[in-house]
Amino acid sequence: MLLSMTGYGEAHYQSDALTLGIELRSVNNRYLKITLRATEPYHLLEPEFEKVIRQSVRRGTVQVHLRCERQYAAQDYRVNATALRSYLTQLRGVCSEMGLRDTSDTWLGPMLALPGVVPEPGATPHALEDEWPLFQKVLEEALRKLQTMRQEEGRAMAQEMLAHRDFIAAQLAEIRRRAPGVVDAYRDRLHERIRKLLGELDVKIDRSELIKEVSIFAERSDIAEEVVRLSSHLDQFQEFLKEPESAGRKLEFLTQEMFRETNTIGSKASDVEISRHVVEIKGTLEKIRELVQNVE
Repeated sequence: MLLSMTGYGEAHYQSDALTLGIELRSVNNRYLKITLRATEPYHLLEPEFEKVIRQSVRRGTVQVHLRCERQYAAQDYRVNATALRSYLTQLRGVCSEMGLRDTSDTWLGPMLALPGVVPEPGATPHALEDEWPLFQKVLEEALRKLQTMRQEEGRAMAQEMLAHRDFIAAQLAEIRRRAPGVVDAYRDRLHERIRKLLGELDVKIDRSELIKEVSIFAERSDIAEEVVRLSSHLDQFQEFLKEPESAGRKLEFLTQEMFRETNTIGSKASDVEISRHVVEIKGTLEKIRELVQNVE
């Protein structure tokens, strides 16, 4: 089953004390890249987010937007006595060294604003660790919605690629039908051209030379192997679309191989009708390549 690399999913949680929202946006990328947008200290959870997302997503750029708002009670705020004591000790030491008067009593208010003295509730790594199960639950819900959207887009892309594959197969069938007559047509044209050039001269055409020339052309323009390989690639392409896991890399490689065989057919087959079919195939392969670039 194909998965699109493009998708969106979101999930929310709300209680009296906490409002949590997680948005996931994914776009195509050859590799997996995960970025977390969150305010401090929640950016510290990025490794945990990545572990969970990697279980469901293999390729693409996944942008995670975390919004977290808290309603704190008065008892949630605590003074870090150790930090406050350290600041006071250092300031008194500086005053003593510089011969300044100790006015530490007047410093208390400004010191409460110093980093670490009155930490934001929930800002410690220990608090984040305790709350991670809730974050994970919301993240997994957003991931399920993301996967649902990616699956729906994947099914639509698979149907479109199957239609393109069938069109190429029809064009290839016309090339296969036309190919045997190319050598005969070349032989007739060559024979007619020589006959006209020698029409006024009493010279006979050397049959062996004519056969040799036609044989060289036949060998140079033989596209049988390329036609067989392209047909086989089309069968493989259809099978890859049916695989239980998304086969983006396989489809990408196979599309390149089909381009290669088609280009060889176009360069070897000296026939206007075959060239027209080759142009149609290449145009359709380009459409497939654009789709495959968005498949996981």
